[in-house]
Amino acid sequence: MKGFKKKMLLLSGVFLLSWLLFAQSCMSFRKTDAEEKIAFEKDHVDLHTATFEQQGRHIHFAMTGDDSLPTIFFIHGSPGSWEAFADYMKDSALLKKFRMVSVDRPGFGYSDYGQPQHLDVQSYLISPLFYRLANHKPMYLVGHSMGGPMVIKLAADNPGKFSGLVVISGSIDPAEEEPEIWRPVLYKTPLNFFVPGAMRPSNEELWYLKKDLVSLEKDFSKITCPVYFIHGQMDTWVPPGNVAYGKKMLVHASKVEETLIPGANHFIPWSRFTEIRSVLLKLY
Repeated sequence: MKGFKKKMLLLSGVFLLSWLLFAQSCMSFRKTDAEEKIAFEKDHVDLHTATFEQQGRHIHFAMTGDDSLPTIFFIHGSPGSWEAFADYMKDSALLKKFRMVSVDRPGFGYSDYGQPQHLDVQSYLISPLFYRLANHKPMYLVGHSMGGPMVIKLAADNPGKFSGLVVISGSIDPAEEEPEIWRPVLYKTPLNFFVPGAMRPSNEELWYLKKDLVSLEKDFSKITCPVYFIHGQMDTWVPPGNVAYGKKMLVHASKVEETLIPGANHFIPWSRFTEIRSVLLKLY
């Protein structure tokens, strides 16, 4: 019996060590710029990537399309990276109408990977990009999931800069957020080392989101441009009630439209590409 226990302890130790090593390298939700450029070349699309510095932090982004066209800025969810919108950035119909830019939010991709920030800090770090790429043509923000509250914050912090917002499965209603008190138990203790890849910064920023959404309430009234909500009716991760909340809060938006997709879940940027693209094509 003692030999069996000793063997089980040894196996458990090996398993934990193996998982610890595995967790450091898996589920990063990112590919190198070189890998992505090769993938885009296969679809005959030129991909440009760059990183700029803001107050000692780094923001990485990718771009496709003609610099003379209106610009769509894509903001990914949690976890994720700019690559979440790669199919849109390759799409021939969208490329005829838009230059497209997809951003690695702070803590993800190649924007200081592993160092998440609150919404207000993220907005401060990302916002200079809009002025760097300004071309005197309309600009639009598109955000999925955690990118939803992010585009609200970015638009509020840059008044008059955007001609429209698209919120896809956006988590914007603080009342819809579960307490999830287990999250700080992970990121504030050594258990955090066992959380794989980008799930680590994701876990931390999703805990921040609970209070960030309360602070965001004051920002909805600053939005004056059109806002388009796209949401899956069967989304259990971010319930459709978020759309009703957004419509109630956007008291000064020039227009608010909603597209609720029957039978769709939270992952509609990939599963319902056609429906989402049709909304984007109507922006300009």
